Amino acid sequence: MNTTRKLQYRWAAWLLLAQGVLMEGLVFIGLLVLIGLNIPQSSIAENANVFALPYLQENLYLMMAMSGIFATLRVLGAIGLLRNRLWGLGLSIINCTVTVVLMAFMLPAGIIDGVLSGTALVLILFAWLGRDSDGQPKLLP
Repeated sequence: MNTTRKLQYRWAAWLLLAQGVLMEGLVFIGLLVLIGLNIPQSSIAENANVFALPYLQENLYLMMAMSGIFATLRVLGAIGLLRNRLWGLGLSIINCTVTVVLMAFMLPAGIIDGVLSGTALVLILFAWLGRDSDGQPKLLP
């Protein structure tokens, strides 16, 4: 594997790792703190407008719990990419694609998610499909 391809995979992995830990993981930890302090979901939902869609806003604790699942999957995919594992590539592509599709429903936080996941997806696709072993661009048949 050439240096440019490795660098693209590494940058994508670090973007996904940062997104998984900082954006998704910290939200899940916040949920654990809120539950531990017995703070009702209604008081959080009425004082913080996190999502544009009312359904997501009304189910804020469930969304925060799902954030923990996304964090785990994103971190696992990033670790797989950093270790040059094919399963890490597949998991990261799925994570990025799902995030880019769902970002419209998660406004305003979805904008940052989309930028990070979209950038990681482009880097992964450039590394995977960009050039052949001779350094020539891969073309459609």
